[in-house]
Amino acid sequence: MSPTGGYGGRVRELDVVGVRVEMPSNNPIVLLRERDGDRFLPIWIGAPEASAIAFAQQGVVPPRPLTHDLLKDVITAVGRQLVEVRIVSVTDGVYHAELVLDGGLTVSARSSDAIALALRTGSPILGAEEVLETGGLPAPEQDEDEVEKFREFLDHVSAEDFEAPGGDDTPGTDTPGR
Repeated sequence: MSPTGGYGGRVRELDVVGVRVEMPSNNPIVLLRERDGDRFLPIWIGAPEASAIAFAQQGVVPPRPLTHDLLKDVITAVGRQLVEVRIVSVTDGVYHAELVLDGGLTVSARSSDAIALALRTGSPILGAEEVLETGGLPAPEQDEDEVEKFREFLDHVSAEDFEAPGGDDTPGTDTPGR
């Protein structure tokens, strides 16, 4: 943890487009889009994190708190607030993020966990310019039919769609688009 914040570079606000399963590998991806730009940032993630992100986007409230819900509750219980999350670097193909709490306190996190927590708290998601330069993809010419099909897919996807066959975490997650 750092009391002053760990990243001071230029950042861009990102929106979560959604999660999907890459074919033919069946690996889940969270897709982020630059709010005031034209780049997408695809990040391969594990099945549990894909479920957590999909639950948050769909407004699903489990009967008992899941891990990200628990962390949100702990932050609130200790009188803190999640100000923002930052995806700050890509090292050896792995994305690194920070949770930025009020008072400037930062905590290192996996990008998928940071995104799931940001969605639960309504906190902004920021991506370092260097990360977008490294892993960002230009937005393709938008075919409205394709955009609508993707939105429809996101509206009907469920957490079970991201279950790993063996129930294990997928190795090599939180990695850049391939």
